[in-house]
Amino acid sequence: MLGLGLWGVDRGGIWRDEAVTFQVARRSVPQIWQLLHGVDAVHGLYYLLMHAVLAVRPDEVLLRLPSVCAAAVTAALVGELGVRLAGPRVGLWAGLLYAVSPMAGHYAQEGRSYALVAAGATGTTLLFVRAVRTGAWRAYGVVLAATCWLHEFAVLLLLAHAATLALSRVGARVWRGWASAAGVVGLALLPMILVSHAQSAQLAWLRPPTWATAQGLLRWFLGPGDGVYWTCLVLAVLGLAGLAAPPGRPTCARVG
Repeated sequence: MLGLGLWGVDRGGIWRDEAVTFQVARRSVPQIWQLLHGVDAVHGLYYLLMHAVLAVRPDEVLLRLPSVCAAAVTAALVGELGVRLAGPRVGLWAGLLYAVSPMAGHYAQEGRSYALVAAGATGTTLLFVRAVRTGAWRAYGVVLAATCWLHEFAVLLLLAHAATLALSRVGARVWRGWASAAGVVGLALLPMILVSHAQSAQLAWLRPPTWATAQGLLRWFLGPGDGVYWTCLVLAVLGLAGLAAPPGRPTCARVG
């Protein structure tokens, strides 16, 4: 993943959203803080991070390097998640398949927060699997809260993990631990929710999702070729057999 991310990372041009990152991150911290009161509050933590990165050298390679590194970390975390849930061979193939997926490669070379959010989401899910087994929910809550501050839509992980617990039919003790962590995440994200809600007009141009756009997103993730696309879908359906595994623990099919 690191090799693919670095290949052509200096392609000689940045597109509109990357240009926003570049322009905002090169402002002073007080100027960034003032900007976030009016627009882009959801990207505030990322802009502050990039402010420190671009202080080293303001160019397109440094602009994208955090995303490249985050994508490499995500591939490693996907591999580790596969090891925890199904064994070393599954983990190896999961990490490799993530590294060559078109969407992962795309966002690995984009100067925006999405690759970092993916790393945080994968790390959170790995901590979730550990917490179900050990009861150690504190790290799960902390990493998820930080990921949500990189992008508040990461809070949807709570719904995915709640579905995992329901499918796994875990006991009340696990539900209480998860609910406590979820409450802390909600409280930590509340200031972001209030500020970003007031800025929601920024996204007024977006259209409601449709089945066609959902299928387009799936093809973008799996690849445009029909052979690869349908093979992956068939394997995913076969993987749903894991839903019938004994209750009490997450499986590959159950973890969302």
